[in-house]
Amino acid sequence: MLPGLGFSEILVLGVLALLVVGPKDLPVMLRTLGRWMAKLRGMAQEFRTGFDELARQAELDELKREVDALRRGASRGIVGLADEFTRPVDLSPIPPTFASPMGPAPALPAPEKTAPEPAPQPAISTDDPALPFAAPPAPSPERAG
Repeated sequence: MLPGLGFSEILVLGVLALLVVGPKDLPVMLRTLGRWMAKLRGMAQEFRTGFDELARQAELDELKREVDALRRGASRGIVGLADEFTRPVDLSPIPPTFASPMGPAPALPAPEKTAPEPAPQPAISTDDPALPFAAPPAPSPERAG
């Protein structure tokens, strides 16, 4: 209810109010105090609602400005895009933009072009009884080109 006030403090305040105001006028005073508190809460709620509405309106105005800027930028963007397509392409080599702190990288030797070695062929025996057919003769190295 009230921050920082315990039960004993509230009890002391109640006894003092009873002694100062009197038992006859205490309910009237508490009723009046309740009405004032209700009015204060209503005013605080009205202030909060008005403040929220102003913040919402300011946010909407900012969003409208951003949308208008995007619309203007989009129409300019289409014209700029057409300019990009009509501009000639620069095919010159791109200069290095970042230099290595270690200096240029050493050139790697070019790989040698050698013919791959043919895979060894397994020897097939034509005398094998498991084969249902006769295997063709293996090509001679003289015919291989």
